[in-house]
Formats: sequence, structure tokens, C-alpha cells
Amino acid sequence: MDNLSKVIIYTDGGAKPNPGAGGWAALLIWGAEVRELSGGEPRTSNNRMELTAAIMALEALKTPCEVEFHTDSQYVKNGITQWMANWVRNGWKTAAKTPVLNQDLWERLHAATQRHKIVWKWVRGHAGHEQNERVDALATAAREKMRPS
Repeated sequence: MDNLSKVIIYTDGGAKPNPGAGGWAALLIWGAEVRELSGGEPRTSNNRMELTAAIMALEALKTPCEVEFHTDSQYVKNGITQWMANWVRNGWKTAAKTPVLNQDLWERLHAATQRHKIVWKWVRGHAGHEQNERVDALATAAREKMRPS
């Protein structure tokens, strides 16, 4: 995986109420190019939207990349960096031998990570970080579109 394109990704997602209408967003930056992605679901959860944001960002990459991935979700960061290897080894069961919550999305995220070299970074949400604030605003706007009129 030498000479890969370098991409910086920021993601966010949420539901209000939780569960309720949800939105997700991603910001993909490579060089001077910036791409914004967002979407929503009428009935979902915070965790599902955080996972969806990560999936959609990685699936948007057309070729293998070197990715610096920023998320304000400890659930996503810890899941991918600490828990997933055991889940896969244990047939998508937790240490308590119960099914992994949101398994469908974790499996899709696992598949989306396989062709990239990714460094996962946690960023504190709602702390004035420009790119994190941008994806929060995009996710909120997407969520608002899902609310019944």
C-alpha cells in the first residue's frame, strides 16, 4: 500500500430524540479538494448514524487510500480499533456471548475498511473544532429533513 492518496475524513451522526429522526455527515479532504456527504433516516439511533457516516465516507473512496479518520464517537473508534477483531473471531458475539448490536452496520464498516490504511482519531464533539462542527451541522440539517412536517 505504498503511494496511496492521502485523505482526511471527519464524520458525525445523531438522532433526536434517540431513537428518532437521524442524520449523518462526512467531510472528505484530499489536498485542496473537499467533498461533503450527508443523509438521514426517519427512525434510527445515534450509534447507527455514527456508523453510517463512517461507512458512507469510506465507501465513497474510489481507490485504496491512506486515511486519517476523525470521529467524535467513542463507540465507532473503540468498536473498530478495540472490539471488532474479537467480534469477528467470535462470530459477531460480544465477550458476554450476546449478539453485537448494529451487526449489519459493523459488518459493512469492517468490509469498507479492508482496502484502506486507516489511522482512527477521536475528536471531542461540540468543542469548536472547525471540521467537526461542520459535519455536526450537516448531520443536523439532514436529520431535520427527516422530521415529519
